[in-house]
Amino acid sequence: MSGTAAPERICLALPTNRACSATLTAVAGEAAYAARRFGVEVHLLVLDSSDEPARAEHARVMAALPAVAGVVAHHLDEEEQRAFLERVIRRAGCAEPERLLSLLLPSAVSYGACTDRAFLIAAALGCRSVHRRDSDSAYQTLDGAPVHPVRHEVAALGRPAAQVAHEVSETVLDTAHAGRPVAMAGASFIGELSVDIGEMAELDETVYHEVVSLWAPSHWSEESKRELVEESFRGAGTAPFTADRSTLTLVDPMRVDMCNISFSREVYERVPLPPATDTIGSDYFLIHLVHDATLPGVLHNRHIENFYTPHRRTDAGFRQYQTRFVKFLLSMLYFHFVYDRMAAAGPALLDAEQHVRADAVSGLLRESTRLDRAENRWRLDRIDTAYRKLGGRYEAFARSLVAHRERLLDQAERDIEEFALLTDSWAALARAARSEGTGGTSG
Repeated sequence: MSGTAAPERICLALPTNRACSATLTAVAGEAAYAARRFGVEVHLLVLDSSDEPARAEHARVMAALPAVAGVVAHHLDEEEQRAFLERVIRRAGCAEPERLLSLLLPSAVSYGACTDRAFLIAAALGCRSVHRRDSDSAYQTLDGAPVHPVRHEVAALGRPAAQVAHEVSETVLDTAHAGRPVAMAGASFIGELSVDIGEMAELDETVYHEVVSLWAPSHWSEESKRELVEESFRGAGTAPFTADRSTLTLVDPMRVDMCNISFSREVYERVPLPPATDTIGSDYFLIHLVHDATLPGVLHNRHIENFYTPHRRTDAGFRQYQTRFVKFLLSMLYFHFVYDRMAAAGPALLDAEQHVRADAVSGLLRESTRLDRAENRWRLDRIDTAYRKLGGRYEAFARSLVAHRERLLDQAERDIEEFALLTDSWAALARAARSEGTGGTSG
């Protein structure tokens, strides 16, 4: 008996907690493009944590999408996501099931946790890769047509680097890595800064430098910190897309952004993202891990356009965002320690089958929690001084932080401990998700 093999499945994921009907329609267009060009079955996954009016509008948009061969849409609200997670956690038999559920579906905003949910649902759907987009971004266009990043992602992910070398513009990869599969493909963004601190630079360039340099390791030279500040959060600048360029390489984490990224299942089914809440940058860990473990990736130039939502301009939005930025700065005490040791370990982070060793990662995370907090106290002092110099709502924000210093320091350490816990449980959760299937999460 002969038959046609089922097409490979990929997951194009859009987590959102805000109204974004135009983005939904645009991402659906990318799903249709991927199915048409590559013959894959694209699972368009919208994880919706927005309020009821926005969810209802999103449901109308999704229902109105034209039927496209090879595209399956899933629109899941938080209750549907919770039901799926409860089944998976129960099947996995992990210790502390309620705690795991709270990490994967917290009540507060978590960029890492929402992507972790996408990873587990992709596993349940049998997808070989996850391609993530953001609700506050848009596609560039060329000659009136959208410039879809998935063009470079599907063609490379999961294939041995030696095979992909013939399909990219250039290869900058040691031959020792050529037999490893391509684990990541991504690009960056153009437009507004990825972190909403542009006003700070307008008010006082010196203060901006002081604040942004706080995410560097404290022992770095002033020159190194200055170089970091100059390239931080700026993405690929403002130059629009004109022609494709792609490089097979160990992708520099500073050259890609999570609004424009994709991973193979060999990565996201082995190590999750940090589930920290109210913290920007909590979803970038796997980019560093892929690089440090010497797993090949494709860096391309189909950059996405980044824009700010109106909420960030309100006083409430300002306070929320600045808190997330401060928590990001405090998290770097621990992440720099882990990144340095991952870089030193290199391919030792991989097992004999070239898969990431989750136990090695969680071990480094736990080791980092024993660090002295003095550096983070120093960071908070510097933040207080800098923000007060800016005056206005920055000074008011600095005053409000004084009473929360110890809580912020505790949270920064606890975030890493919880990331280690989730990492230790992740392989069992991914296996359970694959066994569970979607079980009614088709949305």
